[in-house]
Amino acid sequence: MPFDRVIWIVLDSVGIGEMPDAEAYGDKGSDTLGNLAKRRKLNLPNLRRLGLANIKPLTGLAPATEPAGAYGKCALASPGKDTTTGHWEMAGIHLEKPLPLFPNGFPRELMAEFESRIGRRTLGNQAASGTEIIVELGEEHVRTGSPIVYTSADSVFQVAAHEEVIPLFELYKICETARELLRGPYEVGRVIARPFTGEPGAFTRTASRHDYAIAPPRGMLLDQLQARGVETYSVGKIFDVFLGRGIGEQAKTKTNADGMAKTLAAMGELERGLIFTNLVDFDMLYGHRNDVEGYARALEEVDAWLPSLDAKLKDGDLVVLTADHGCDPTTPSTDHSREYVPLLVYGKGVRRGVNLGVRSTLSDIGQSVAQNFGTQIGQGTSFLEQLSLS
Repeated sequence: MPFDRVIWIVLDSVGIGEMPDAEAYGDKGSDTLGNLAKRRKLNLPNLRRLGLANIKPLTGLAPATEPAGAYGKCALASPGKDTTTGHWEMAGIHLEKPLPLFPNGFPRELMAEFESRIGRRTLGNQAASGTEIIVELGEEHVRTGSPIVYTSADSVFQVAAHEEVIPLFELYKICETARELLRGPYEVGRVIARPFTGEPGAFTRTASRHDYAIAPPRGMLLDQLQARGVETYSVGKIFDVFLGRGIGEQAKTKTNADGMAKTLAAMGELERGLIFTNLVDFDMLYGHRNDVEGYARALEEVDAWLPSLDAKLKDGDLVVLTADHGCDPTTPSTDHSREYVPLLVYGKGVRRGVNLGVRSTLSDIGQSVAQNFGTQIGQGTSFLEQLSLS
């Protein structure tokens, strides 16, 4: 086995330029990293050293003369541009059609059945920002006890409720009911519980969010690793995206900083196997809110953390940095964007400066991890041999 341990970190929504079919998704001109660099000087010495600016020109970031890592970018082969699509594709699952979206809200007959089952009327049923809709409807929710239902540019059914109005256990039960109901043409990628607290004018979402994903098809990467006896440790929402399948230990996270700290903690616990991390703040806090400064600052915080990660690396470690889609905070849209994602791979046993080129699918990452641990998945071409020092 070439590497004892793989540390795979998904920088959620950090895209690196529009894909050829971006216009069909309303994303022509989207370039999360490129447009950020044009808008605001980025201080990313460690990512630049690894080869980030060698993937494509980035304003203010000179390409590394001798990149410390291998570098490239991945396309999404599946239709879509959401969390489930991107993460599933990494694990070797290609969708034939995109997961359903409901930009105008969910059908009336579906909502009538949902309300009947949960014994409560609902508010909202519209596409909205999660923070804005609790400002708009939170006070009415507190007064009436009606949960707030909303969706987004993702394939999601989200239910927001104040923890003192609908206790967490009931909110989770409501979401489980939605998950059971959303079948066939209504089978969204995730049902998400979105609890909040506070008073009108100062409502705050809590860290007790819970995702109810659809079950990934059998045979994906985490199934294959489990069958091989490979230990896996997930950090952040990875566990929810894959319904915990093939995952041994897991750590939920509240912020990127929490996710970075728990990744280091996982490295102290797992000697061999896969640590699979998602850092969600880029997407959740900044991309969807078109917060350029917040997004740029979050990138710089991850960059500043990388030396701490590097200090814990062993000779047999492989680090993969990538993303699942884009979410350009500089465009008028607050939706995800159909973009290539960066690919940076490094470790003490990795050949430096390897140009991995444009990969046709995110599954190439999963196939490389699978090959490393002596198995394979149904999609993707491994680049593992290109990393070899021999």
